[in-house]
Amino acid sequence: MSHGAEWMIGSGAGRSDVRVLFTSGGRRIELMQAFARAARTLHLAASWHVVDVEAHYAAACMADHAHRVPRIASPGYIGALLRIVRREKIDLLVPLIDSDLVKLAEARPHFARLRCGVLISSPEVVATCRDKLRMFRFLSRQGIDTPQTWAGAELANLRGIRFPVFLKPCFGSASKGNFIVRDRKALKALVPLVPEAIIQEYVPGVEYTLDVYTGYDGQPRCVVPRQRIEVRGGEVTKSRTRKHAQIMAVGTQVARALAGCVGLITIQLILASSGRIRVIEVNPRFGGGAPLAIRAGADFPRWLLAEWLGRRPRIRADQFEDGLMMLRYHQSFFEKTSGAD
Repeated sequence: MSHGAEWMIGSGAGRSDVRVLFTSGGRRIELMQAFARAARTLHLAASWHVVDVEAHYAAACMADHAHRVPRIASPGYIGALLRIVRREKIDLLVPLIDSDLVKLAEARPHFARLRCGVLISSPEVVATCRDKLRMFRFLSRQGIDTPQTWAGAELANLRGIRFPVFLKPCFGSASKGNFIVRDRKALKALVPLVPEAIIQEYVPGVEYTLDVYTGYDGQPRCVVPRQRIEVRGGEVTKSRTRKHAQIMAVGTQVARALAGCVGLITIQLILASSGRIRVIEVNPRFGGGAPLAIRAGADFPRWLLAEWLGRRPRIRADQFEDGLMMLRYHQSFFEKTSGAD
């Protein structure tokens, strides 16, 4: 086995039911709904579980069972998940945010012993993706075009930087702590305020997020570019699919180079006006905008469940509708509480 996840292919053979657990459910309702549609299509009786550190969150209103767990940073986090998996006989665990990926990747064998497949890439892939400076060096070695990147600690020795530059945390997510900096004086003032800061060449152009389906064997089989038109608080709120052969080829190249992917990985890149494609970062999980790609025809949940059942879904690299637009809005749930939480 190349990365220890192929055993999940066919591990659900002969089953008519499935139990799925989503971690850090928060507001990821659309993705849960997509999994539910996929299960119905495959005639699977499904039980949906979700965990979060909070007592009240939207995804809990959609799940069959909601569980409260310690914070991800807590030493007891993985143990709490394992107890839920054992008690509820969970078949598949789907991580939804960046902060628990390293722990889950390292703990994947513990879940496997309970016959629970974690839809997460190898520890090596996760560690590379989580560390943006390490990812820059990896992409550079692979000959994949990426913006020049420096550690913030190197600032005093850096000469000839062209402004503006992009400043962000090395291990950040959801655009938190990101700044466009236009001169050295501002950069010098901001670097100490950003945790483990990195400085990145600023690349103007059109930003895309790519959903790359790699299944359980790590082979990229479908790449869906989503143009990021509007983003609020790090979450895409307006986006459109685009069939762009060169961008899709880059997505395939990145996934193959990583060589230990599982499930879905998301790649952010910039398409410059010259046509140059620059990879910005990679996140080895379902992205927040993945429901657009799924609705466009790249039915990742159905493919993952089908492979778990031992079926080989027919997947084309461009199996999605071009030019489908997603326009997001908020919707509310209401529940009676005691006021004690």
